[in-house]
Amino acid sequence: MDELLSQITTTARGMWIYRRLAMLTIWVVGAIGAGVVLTMPDYYQASARVFVDTQSILRPLMTGIAVQPNIEQQVSMLSRTLINRPTVERLVRMADLDLGSTTKASTDAVVDAVTQSIKIQSTGRDNLYTLSYRDQSPEKAQLVVKSLLTIFVESSLGATRQDSDSARRFLDDQIKTYETKLTEAEGRLKAFKLRNIEMQSEGGLDSAGRASQIENTLSQARLELREAESARAAAAQQLEEMRAQTAKSMAGPAPDVQTPELDARLLAQKQNLDALLQRYTDGHPDVIRTRTLIADLEGQKRKEIDVLRRKLQQTGEVPIAQVNPAAVELSRIYSAAQVQVASLRARVVEYEARVQRVHQQLKVAPQLEAELAQLNRDYQIHQKNYADLVARRESALMSGKLENTSNVAEFRVIDPPRVAPKPVAPNRLLLMPGAMLAAVAAGLGIAFVMSQIRPVFFDGATLRQVTQLPLLGVVGLIPSEEQRRRESRSLKRFIMASVAFLLLYAGGMAALSIRTGALG
Repeated sequence: MDELLSQITTTARGMWIYRRLAMLTIWVVGAIGAGVVLTMPDYYQASARVFVDTQSILRPLMTGIAVQPNIEQQVSMLSRTLINRPTVERLVRMADLDLGSTTKASTDAVVDAVTQSIKIQSTGRDNLYTLSYRDQSPEKAQLVVKSLLTIFVESSLGATRQDSDSARRFLDDQIKTYETKLTEAEGRLKAFKLRNIEMQSEGGLDSAGRASQIENTLSQARLELREAESARAAAAQQLEEMRAQTAKSMAGPAPDVQTPELDARLLAQKQNLDALLQRYTDGHPDVIRTRTLIADLEGQKRKEIDVLRRKLQQTGEVPIAQVNPAAVELSRIYSAAQVQVASLRARVVEYEARVQRVHQQLKVAPQLEAELAQLNRDYQIHQKNYADLVARRESALMSGKLENTSNVAEFRVIDPPRVAPKPVAPNRLLLMPGAMLAAVAAGLGIAFVMSQIRPVFFDGATLRQVTQLPLLGVVGLIPSEEQRRRESRSLKRFIMASVAFLLLYAGGMAALSIRTGALG
């Protein structure tokens, strides 16, 4: 630490020797710096603020129907990409900034200068944008900001509309392509179904499923056939038993012969007679007529029985219905059972043939099913892509109409282009202290350089350390009275020059501050 302090002290003492050169450098650099600061041209800033209102009622109404344009993102991206060379060249032409440019190099210089001076700043999520530009002429600055505001509003959605048109053209081309693919897939699927129409089923089952279904149906038909055959056998047995009983009854001396039709008519007339007797006497005409009719029916019954008995005695045959009416119903049941058995046998034969065909088809079914699955998959993929593309095209069309609607985003100019009354650059109140500090740094630097070029040793230890030679002795200097006075005068002049430099800069800054306040 002591060595560092000693080195610093030695360097300071060496720089102090060249204090007059350092002060001269400070005055020269300070004068040059002050002159540069005072002669710098004034720049005026024009600015405007615009608000982009994206809260349109159309946006929530069109949610899920059309693609919602992200207006905030579009405007934000536009604010960052608007400052490009084509836009700045257009801006230079609109503001007539290239009137004094006669060559391409001078025009390019103007474009570069304008590009560095214009700014578009956003305040965050408020969709509020500030457009600003600096120029030596306040009128030109205001004109540039006005032109920039016009370009900003006009260019807000132009690129998006162009992208929408490109997207619609691409979708139309893809729809035509997939329409052709879908037609070809439908043709291949139709041709396959026509070639293998016998392999198709209503429920969409595969070959194994159809075989299982037909076998189940065959088992059910066989069960129904066995049931019908059992019912037929039971009906035949009962009919045979009834015929045996009837033949046994007719083998006697007076076989029991019945007349069901006459018996039914007699029963009806007797019931009618009972009802008449409850209301009338025996001499009533209706009662007499009814009894007469009953007597006629009984006589007719006796005659018919006699005829049937004589026929039975002569031929030995008589309709079984005349002997036992229940046999008629059994005969009908037996006949129906015969018909049902025949029908079920035909059904069983048919289903057995179908089972055989299905078993034969099972050998080639996997290959056909794989081909059908491939055709269906291709068709479904093309159909889905086609439907999605059509839906997206409609959505794109509606989105384009939504973007063209003026209510989607509204640009409101909050502050019209205006120029500040006082210049915003250069900031002389800040540059003057900078020039002063630069002058002081230049003076200190020249003194340090001279102390290093022409070093001075102030003690014997430093000299011995630098030269690496033995030191025999040290001779001290005792200044005379004249030397002390001369040194005192030099110090006073240095202090006066320093104070004068500081006072001049302080006075200049005060004058600049008063002038700036007067302009504001």
